[in-house]
Amino acid sequence: MSSYESFSDIYSRAVSRFGSETTLRNQLISPKSEQQLLNISDDRWLAAFTQKIFQSGMNWQVVRNKWPNFENAFFQFDVEKMLLIHDEMWEEKAKDPSIIRHFGKVMTIRENAIMMSEVQAKHDSFAQFVATYPSNNIVELWQYLKKHGARLGGNTGAYTLRIMGKDTFLLTKDVEGYLRNQQILTTGRDTQAALKAAQSAFNHWHEESNLPYCQISQCIAYSVN
Repeated sequence: MSSYESFSDIYSRAVSRFGSETTLRNQLISPKSEQQLLNISDDRWLAAFTQKIFQSGMNWQVVRNKWPNFENAFFQFDVEKMLLIHDEMWEEKAKDPSIIRHFGKVMTIRENAIMMSEVQAKHDSFAQFVATYPSNNIVELWQYLKKHGARLGGNTGAYTLRIMGKDTFLLTKDVEGYLRNQQILTTGRDTQAALKAAQSAFNHWHEESNLPYCQISQCIAYSVN
């Protein structure tokens, strides 16, 4: 594997794209603090996972337009209430015309509620589990969501973490392409080797720049696009 490119060079290319450092900075998102993440109730995490799952392969705006109906149909995604719904009721909810009728995706709500309840049994809350997870090993959290959750593999789990404010990089098409061009990724994107290699590279750039992982990820994408 080649040595890592200096992040200052990556950053300079991103600045050049926007014409000034100020303009670039205005494009960069900031992660939430640990305390801000701790303040997010677990029902909001289940809602966020569900919304991202339904948006996968669908028009995002259609999902957003129907989202109030989802909130009503699933009791504002209260985790404990999701665990009390019996099989027949799940089938009925999957047929509800006020939401998007997709039985497989609807059933992820129950599966992910189960995953979250198992986390709650070991931590104060699911939010606490996520908030205290070290970003220098964020790919391990991705893998946990993929293994124990439903339809949270690929970019779905990672995108949800990003949306909710957890500091995470993303293996978008541009970022993955850059890592492959630099010979940092040489295997399938979701293999253990690739995830560890990506994490190591981002850890290196984080130590060099002291920027959050999400901003480093954005700068890489901007530097190649």
